Amino acid sequence: QLQLVESGGGLVQPGGSLKLSCAASGFTLDYYTIGWFRQAPGKEREGVSCISSLLGSSDYADSVKGRFTISRDTAKNMAYLQMNSLKPEDTAVYYCAVIHGLFSGCVLSSDDYEYWGQGTQVTVSS
Repeated sequence: QLQLVESGGGLVQPGGSLKLSCAASGFTLDYYTIGWFRQAPGKEREGVSCISSLLGSSDYADSVKGRFTISRDTAKNMAYLQMNSLKPEDTAVYYCAVIHGLFSGCVLSSDDYEYWGQGTQVTVSS
């Protein structure tokens, strides 16, 4: 059974850091593009970052460029989102999601992603 499980969320002060993890089971991430998304209360889900399956190229939402870094560890079948210089507006539930196939690039459109985790809460507050 294909499953994605996020972890690493929590409460952090503005300016702090968190590293989110996404553990895949039932399949190998080697052939999947990975995306991180977030949804704040009362807002639509938005793409945060993605990393492609073929070349490992990445993309970021403008709001997180220079602060967030996406990565993947194929040996551990894991994906990560390192979040630095966190701001209150980063508060949201964060989800990892995947698209099957070998692609050189990636997209931040949630409609393109096939499988989703349950999410992990990130709260940035003093």
